[in-house]
Amino acid sequence: MNRRDLFRTAGSAVISAASYSRVLGANDAVKLGVIGCGNRGLYLMQVFARMPGVRISAVCDVFGQKTARARNAAPGSLMFSDHRALLERGGVDAVLVTTPDHWHAAVSVDAMLAGKDVYVEKPLSFRLEEGARIIETARQMNRICQVGMQQRSGALFLKAKREIIDAKLLGRISLVRTVWHLGEPYDLGPADEPKPADLDWDRFLGPVPWRPWNPHQYHHYRLYLDFGGGCLTDLFTHWIDVVHMFMGQDAPKAVAAGGGIYIAHDDRSAPDTVNVIAQYDGFNVTYESTALPGMPEEHIVFHGSEGTLTINRKAYEFRAKNERAPAIEYRSPGPLDEDHVRNFVECCRSRKAPNCTAYHGDRAARVSLFAKMSYVLNRKIKLDPTGGIEQV
Repeated sequence: MNRRDLFRTAGSAVISAASYSRVLGANDAVKLGVIGCGNRGLYLMQVFARMPGVRISAVCDVFGQKTARARNAAPGSLMFSDHRALLERGGVDAVLVTTPDHWHAAVSVDAMLAGKDVYVEKPLSFRLEEGARIIETARQMNRICQVGMQQRSGALFLKAKREIIDAKLLGRISLVRTVWHLGEPYDLGPADEPKPADLDWDRFLGPVPWRPWNPHQYHHYRLYLDFGGGCLTDLFTHWIDVVHMFMGQDAPKAVAAGGGIYIAHDDRSAPDTVNVIAQYDGFNVTYESTALPGMPEEHIVFHGSEGTLTINRKAYEFRAKNERAPAIEYRSPGPLDEDHVRNFVECCRSRKAPNCTAYHGDRAARVSLFAKMSYVLNRKIKLDPTGGIEQV
């Protein structure tokens, strides 16, 4: 069996475990497996560990050093290098999926087929067709699937939606501007760094066409279109989900993106400067990002006939068209990640739908993927009413 056959059979390797799905009581510990032990995985693992009634039972990564580091942070947890082995022998109720983007779908589907609930980082999918499979698997297996777009659980965003958007203080909204700049490009490190002996490069590649060991592509996979979409899928996904949440629309009519690698001088393939326009029914959404220091911090601005709402993860401000009216301001009472993780853990017990379902994750990921497609093809993507491609 070659490496591509191994990847294609990932789902069938754990289907025999689907009959086991422990029903959690209100006082039962949620035993969590962590799949993907990079910096984000370690951070979220610690957030989970602070939740009452959660125990980190197993950790998994293709790089042995990362797995060992995660186990040091969760003493007594079992260590694995293959997520399928964790699902079969790790004794877990739920998994945290913090792998690179190109593995999100396969690991999430495998986990749900094995009877596990899933918290998966954004973007939900790497390819357009993956989202539907995750949604259907969650439905068929009756699994909780929370996508890591934490704005949907944050008190700041919920309050802004309820008290500004739903209260119609903005009037008719015709333009939403989203901004998330990257800061100055950082050094990717030496290109000749040797591959660590305990790093399974073939398994890291998974569905991606094979290529020799490349330390840049391993350490900075988000900067390469073979593994992600740069700021389009890493950052724009968050903000377009907020737009969907606030505006009640999640299917654009067209998406166009343009940009390039104007600042960095290395072998990355994702743009360091990009602009996106997404056309919805009655309003446009724009996105801008570049890799320069000193740019404005990330934010969204909703422009309406009666005022503007500016929001990010720290605070929001509403300013009415009437300049004499006082601004309405509110600051976030706490971290969004903790609210989102808490919601997931509660849903593992209650079996209620989480705040950011696989459906929400798919709709946001699709817009980002259409933007990536438009950037690569240098063409506008026109969509039909179902969200499928009508014309490129």
